[in-house]
Amino acid sequence: MFARRWRTLEQHQNGGELLQRTVLQHLLTSARDTEYGRQHGFGNIRGYEDFIKLNPVNSYEELKDQIDRMRHGEADVLWPGRTKWFAKSSGTTNDKSKFIPVTDEGLQKIHYAGGYDSVALYLRNNPKSRMFDGKGLILGGSHVPNFDIPDSLVGDLSAILIENINPLVNLVRVPKKETALLSDFEEKRDRIAREAMNKNVTNISGVPSWMLSVLNRMMELTGKTHLEEVWPNIEVFFHGGVAFTPYRKQYEQLITTPNMHYMETYNASEGFFGIQDDPNDKSMLLMLDYGVFYEFMDLSGKTGEHAIVPLWGVEKDKNYAMLISTSCGLWRYMIGDTIRFTSTNPYKFVISGRTKSFINAFGEELIVDNAEQGLAFACEQTGAEVLEYTAAPVFMDTNAKCRHQWLVEFSKEPDDYQAFADLLDQRLQEVNSDYEAKRYKNITLQPLELIVARPGLFNDWMKSRGKLGGQNKVPRLCNTREHMDPLLALNDK
Repeated sequence: MFARRWRTLEQHQNGGELLQRTVLQHLLTSARDTEYGRQHGFGNIRGYEDFIKLNPVNSYEELKDQIDRMRHGEADVLWPGRTKWFAKSSGTTNDKSKFIPVTDEGLQKIHYAGGYDSVALYLRNNPKSRMFDGKGLILGGSHVPNFDIPDSLVGDLSAILIENINPLVNLVRVPKKETALLSDFEEKRDRIAREAMNKNVTNISGVPSWMLSVLNRMMELTGKTHLEEVWPNIEVFFHGGVAFTPYRKQYEQLITTPNMHYMETYNASEGFFGIQDDPNDKSMLLMLDYGVFYEFMDLSGKTGEHAIVPLWGVEKDKNYAMLISTSCGLWRYMIGDTIRFTSTNPYKFVISGRTKSFINAFGEELIVDNAEQGLAFACEQTGAEVLEYTAAPVFMDTNAKCRHQWLVEFSKEPDDYQAFADLLDQRLQEVNSDYEAKRYKNITLQPLELIVARPGLFNDWMKSRGKLGGQNKVPRLCNTREHMDPLLALNDK
């Protein structure tokens, strides 16, 4: 069943440039009669060099108007035909949420293709696997109607995938579709645990933080200590969305069978980009023959178009921001992720971060602009004034409790610290839909913790690092605790 695909994937070893040039030509030919294609000369492009001359780099803001028109039912805007599905993602500076088009072709030849290849590569590495002897637990989000357009939906990408999945797959997965698409995560978590705990589940798929919450609930219901006591044939977790490192120890404590495997995937709202093809290598194989054409912006100092190279121009161990053009109608689109290549034959990489300061420990994708809006609101309401601040995650403990920790140095302190924290938390939920979802009923993310910094703390810390003054800035948001822990230690002195 998968042998043919294994042979095709071997082309990633030496034929990366040809695969990518073929993808680009397909995208340009398919979209040349769209509004965007006519405006940007798709019919006259003969190769990559022409493509970059006629097409600018885009952020969501540049494509937002066209996407809004697509959401209202207009056809042939960024991609041929009408687009029925839109993946809701975390917002930008100007909007609470982004709405990423998911076309028919993109659904099948990017997102589902990535899922198929994840299984294919796992089975290549584990030929004695019995995963198909049981069921897969697949976590998903929820969706809602898109305006009043018939059969059009907007919601989490995972919900769109579940909604459109081949009905035969439902025979080998849990929970049932109605449960998987519930919007209330507290109810969903409980129902998933109850539906799945008596099934023969052999594989699980989802975001590590959300999945851990479901598994902990199942442990509560069953009274068991280890997952293999409930599912004796569990063998693999296909995970993605947030870094797995903070959760690995907790999963290894929960699942003690030596037969357990972990496989990382890079499946974003914008596309399915990478799969961990070697269990002994933490890097992922860049998927080159889906409907995604890649470009990479060198972050080492070059600027403008000179900093952007196609796949065949990348080098190992450099930090690149990733740009994509896809069969979902995104053109030279800066997705905000940064990667570092560990190999160029085949092309393998690790995710190195985001192009902007952020926290995405639990899928909340909190950016600095969100933080600034939240602090401004809290200060306005309480009369406080903030001098310096930083924030970092507190990762889940064994009870699946987690939160954001904010270290704030005030130039004018609020009368009520808790009121300030509550207002900050409230505003963050208002401006960031992913943060709001994770904070819902305190299920995944607990209320934020405010710690008051002593006067001069940040200056002392910057001085100790040789970065006081000049162009140096206090890191505002960090996805790890590399800044927070030293600051807290210094705050206690």
